[in-house]
Amino acid sequence: MIADSVVAAPAATRRRRVVIWVCSAVVLVVLGIAGLTLGEAAVSVPDVVSVLFGGGESGTRLVVLGWRLPRVVLGAAIGAMLALSGALFQVVTRNPLGSPDILGFSAGAYTGALIVIVGGSASTLALTAGSIGGGILSAALVFALVAWRGATGTRLIIVGIALTAMLGAANTMIELAADDVVSRSAAIWGAGSLNGIDGRWMPVILVALALGALAIAALRPALTLYELGEDRAASLGVRPVRLRLSAMLVGVVLLALTIAAAGPIAFVALAAPQIARRLWRSGPMPFAASAMTGAVLLVFSDLLAMRLFAPTMLPTGLVTIGIGGLYLAWMLSGANRRRR
Repeated sequence: MIADSVVAAPAATRRRRVVIWVCSAVVLVVLGIAGLTLGEAAVSVPDVVSVLFGGGESGTRLVVLGWRLPRVVLGAAIGAMLALSGALFQVVTRNPLGSPDILGFSAGAYTGALIVIVGGSASTLALTAGSIGGGILSAALVFALVAWRGATGTRLIIVGIALTAMLGAANTMIELAADDVVSRSAAIWGAGSLNGIDGRWMPVILVALALGALAIAALRPALTLYELGEDRAASLGVRPVRLRLSAMLVGVVLLALTIAAAGPIAFVALAAPQIARRLWRSGPMPFAASAMTGAVLLVFSDLLAMRLFAPTMLPTGLVTIGIGGLYLAWMLSGANRRRR
């Protein structure tokens, strides 16, 4: 992915960004090691290192490679994908609240996947298709409702909140109409969790993350100009409608795949891009930094979900909602202070 640093940035800012990149990578590695070692079956760091390099006992290999490593890797990848999706929609809407959680796209993708589950299929392909289809339909509906006045500003957020509420009610009705076993399973999965995720999602998620990063790298020059304003971007050769549609499609697919794999994990898409923007002190949206921030946030949240009330494991989405709620309250209070 294209580097986030701006060539014309002061030397002190460039050094700050390098330091933050290094610190973020170290934090992510430490959290990953904690995820591999902590649990009901504790594994020492030397044993983890031995297993990762092909050694270790069969039982230890099963715990580390079969159970914990997929969860850590997928947690980081899903967090990065959620952050990239949120960053795309925040650029397209030019609004820090323009996240798929608030715009209704997450609820739409969940509805699509829920219909597939209730229909009796839980295969990777079926869940992926249902989630992507639901996400695209909800995004198309939201943008169609606001197209006559422009897909930016408060109007888009209000329409998204309304759609989220309606889809939430529809999802509840679908769950209640299903049999007890399917309904309970769908409700647990709907909280957003890495508890039941397995290695079958590894190739799907990692390939999607790589392709999504390449697509965003191709779109990034136009997105940077778009952040300057739609009219100015158009005067510089950007086609705003085509750019919005392309960015929306990439963002919805990234989001939908994470929902198909782990359910709707809230607030990472909302918070990660804005946290990255403040930490890296970036002008244009820092996509790579957002991905790193999202990975750290989700791996940290999942570690809390596993160990906070051990041996009971909470859904990861409950932790991200708590963290995201605090972040949203802080962001809104800061906006109110700036108006005074």
